[in-house]
Amino acid sequence: MNKDKIRFAIFGNEYQAKKSQAVFKIIAILQRYEAEIMVDKPFYDFITQGQHMDVKVDGVFEGDDFDADFAVSMGGDGTLLKTASRVGAKKIPVIGVNIGRLGFLADVNPSEIETSIAAVFEGKYSVYEHSVIKIETEEGGKVTGSPYALNDIAVLKRDHASMISIRASINDEYVMTYQADGLIVTTPTGSTAYSLSNGGPIIAPGTGTLCLTAVAPHSLNVRPIVVPDTSVITLKVESRSHSFLAAVDGRSSSLHDGTVVHISKAPYSVRIVRFSGRHYFATLREKMMWGMDQR
Repeated sequence: MNKDKIRFAIFGNEYQAKKSQAVFKIIAILQRYEAEIMVDKPFYDFITQGQHMDVKVDGVFEGDDFDADFAVSMGGDGTLLKTASRVGAKKIPVIGVNIGRLGFLADVNPSEIETSIAAVFEGKYSVYEHSVIKIETEEGGKVTGSPYALNDIAVLKRDHASMISIRASINDEYVMTYQADGLIVTTPTGSTAYSLSNGGPIIAPGTGTLCLTAVAPHSLNVRPIVVPDTSVITLKVESRSHSFLAAVDGRSSSLHDGTVVHISKAPYSVRIVRFSGRHYFATLREKMMWGMDQR
């Protein structure tokens, strides 16, 4: 490994056949800059075997066995969430190339790949810290896979089951018992995702908060609650079906009735690269279509 070269670890979505051509473009650009290029093995197999693309890279990696100066996520926000989970506490800045649909997090469009890579080599970019939350369980099972979420952690009823009962406490102080289809605990980053679709507020990055948003609550009086991200949120879940789901950035695990769930801030943050001209509220206006005249 040449320490003088800038190293890039590329992650992608193996289910986007027509959009995978963008990876060929970014690899060609990085090769012009003589960067060191490594690709996640499932994605490499997809583009070389599944899509029959002839790409030359410096290495292929699996699992957590990688190191880089930058991680590149090729896909939508879902792919970036998976990339962030893989990067974990490595503190590698993540560049999100949006070949998905909405793209709040992955905000580099395919047409901007060349100028964005040039900006990386010229040092014309900023890195923003995004808080991460973790889930811990007791008395009923463990969450499979990574316990860390960049967007949100939710406890949810199973398909076709009755609503669940969620006894919520914050820092050991009882808040209320939700009768609902579920409860979402979201970071500011995730406030424009699942929480927003359930009536939660949009929370600007860097505010140091978490939000509890109920999913289809039985009572119309239930409203989202915003708390400091230093809080420890404890949830005890009861279900008539004797089980429920814990979804960590959409990765679901089945837990037994009566499981106690603790949600708190993780000991690390995810670093996301932003380029000049990209501003949070401008992105909100664009993605949410604020102010557009539909007449």
